[in-house]
Amino acid sequence: MPWVDQGNCTGCGICIDECPAGAISLKMEKADINMAECIRCGICHDVCPQNSIRHDSEKVSEKINDNVKMTKQYMELCARYLGDVEEKVKCLNRMKKHFNSQKMIAERTLKELEKLENN
Repeated sequence: MPWVDQGNCTGCGICIDECPAGAISLKMEKADINMAECIRCGICHDVCPQNSIRHDSEKVSEKINDNVKMTKQYMELCARYLGDVEEKVKCLNRMKKHFNSQKMIAERTLKELEKLENN
C-alpha cells in the first residue's frame, strides 16, 4: 500500500495528474492518497520526483513495534482490571492467537492470489 512521506512531498502535483484512479489530492499542499479509491498500480510511486510516495513494506519494523507495544498495554490493562498477574499471560496468549490468525489469513490469501497467476 502506498503512503506519502509528508516531509519530502513538495506538492508538485505530478502524482495527482498521473493517477489513473483519481485517488490523490492535495491537502495542506501535500499529496494525500484516498486508499478507498487507490488501485495499487504503483504509478504514483514511479512518477514522484521526490520519492515521497513510499511502499508500506518500509514500515514493517514500525508495525511490529506498534503491535508489541499494543500487546504490552493490553497485558497491563488485563492485569489491572482483572486483578491478576495471570491475566497478563492469558492476554498475551490471546494476542498471539490473534496474530497467528492474521498470519493464517495472509498465507491463505497469498495461496489464492498465486492461483490467479495460473489462470
